[in-house]
Amino acid sequence: MDKSSGYDIVVENLVKKYGDLLAVRGVSFRVKRGEIFGFLGPNGAGKTTTIHVLATLIKPTSGRAVVAGYDVVREPMKVRRSIGIVFQDPSLDDQLTAYENMYMHGRIYGLRGEALEERIEQLLRFVELYEHRNRQVRYFSGGMRRRLEIARALLHEPQVLFLDEPTIGLDPHTRAHIWEYITRLRKESRVTIFLTTHYMDEAEKLCDRIAIIDHGKIIAEGTPEQLKSIIGSDVVYLRLSARSEKDPCSILDIPNTIKECKLLSDDRVALKVANATEAIPLILSIASSKGLRIAEVSYHKPSLNDVFLYLTGRELRDEEVGGLENLFIKARALMRRGRL
Repeated sequence: MDKSSGYDIVVENLVKKYGDLLAVRGVSFRVKRGEIFGFLGPNGAGKTTTIHVLATLIKPTSGRAVVAGYDVVREPMKVRRSIGIVFQDPSLDDQLTAYENMYMHGRIYGLRGEALEERIEQLLRFVELYEHRNRQVRYFSGGMRRRLEIARALLHEPQVLFLDEPTIGLDPHTRAHIWEYITRLRKESRVTIFLTTHYMDEAEKLCDRIAIIDHGKIIAEGTPEQLKSIIGSDVVYLRLSARSEKDPCSILDIPNTIKECKLLSDDRVALKVANATEAIPLILSIASSKGLRIAEVSYHKPSLNDVFLYLTGRELRDEEVGGLENLFIKARALMRRGRL
């Protein structure tokens, strides 16, 4: 790939299998230089597998991926020198201090002397941990550890930074604090950031563009506003007090009011309308006259969750099968550590 193309990541028809499990199914996308690109989807959707392929931790079954101008299969060492990564699972040595974790990482990348010292100080100040530089990491909170991992990943000034579920398990206040660092980082360094998350607010707050991934396939891609325009209307949700023998959507076929009706997996009914406040009284009146008993009504402007719900028929949340992908990945990681 021509490095002047304006893209730091190019993925074409990427496939990854773990035995009979097809974790990534023909994924294709491009990430522009200097943008924050988000992979939004439930656990087990293929987010972590994709990021591990792009970071050269696992090889794809088929397809092509280019990161920072280098092919991930043919030129893995060049890719690794060009990227930083913050893993979903903790990867710090909690017996070392914050400074020692940074120092060891810097030496691995060939940094030394005053240049390394200055870079460590600069980054620890950036994430507001300089005053804690000589404390062992085992005494750090979850948020402090995450900030240190971000600082460590930036030591060698990577062209591309991978953040795999960067705020998972953190409280809302700490999550918001991490968001501030990520936003500042993009403004001050123009590093390209590839972020995976299953938090809708995180994707909408941070990302320039988002790819929604489900069951290993990208089902939609665009800016947050472009994705929400897929629905393009207010959404009214009805929860029925009892299962109707008739199709609720056929009962609520109201010309010039209901643009679209969909029965969701949890038996709620989703209605696309131009104006919810005007439509709801008419909907309730017709439902009552037709014997359709409604227990609950709610509505709001379209959100990314509504987009996922509209495209898949279910909420964007952790799925029961979500652990399979991570189980395979963690098992392979343990095997690698055993060999080491």
